[in-house]
Amino acid sequence: MPYPPAPRTPSGPRRRSLLASAAGAALLVGCSDGSGDSEESTGGSTSVTQKARARAARDSAGLAERYDAVLAAHPAVAERLRPLRAEVVRHTEAFGGVVANGSPPSSSAASSTPAAAPTTEKDALAGLAAAERALADRRMAALLDVPGELARLLASVAAAGAAHAYLLTEGAK
Repeated sequence: MPYPPAPRTPSGPRRRSLLASAAGAALLVGCSDGSGDSEESTGGSTSVTQKARARAARDSAGLAERYDAVLAAHPAVAERLRPLRAEVVRHTEAFGGVVANGSPPSSSAASSTPAAAPTTEKDALAGLAAAERALADRRMAALLDVPGELARLLASVAAAGAAHAYLLTEGAK
């Protein structure tokens, strides 16, 4: 018995094709061919780029200070937090900033730390996770305002921050 004729296929592109094309186009918007050396060649002004980099470096440095406060108040979680803090310091440096302390403060330096850590480890980890998540969200929102190379860096660091938030919340369970 022969197969019945195929149902009428609509002419033109299918919905999936349109969605895939739109997603691909959105991804390509932030990409550059690397031929331009300055940030201005990618469409952004230098002052906007510099301000965004400075803000991102400042935000990462502030997050490193939060890690320092938690490490000083809760040394039992130090082994778990040190790699995450080291990543935050690298993010600060990637944006052109510096972290005052190259290593987490000792317990005796806890009084000089500007950020106060919650009294319980669980609350401290939840606070760090919330800070990482909030910063990742702000960076994702800022992607539309910065040129290609900085947008890629912000997206990468935002993804790392979201992973940090996940690791901080999943480890607490």
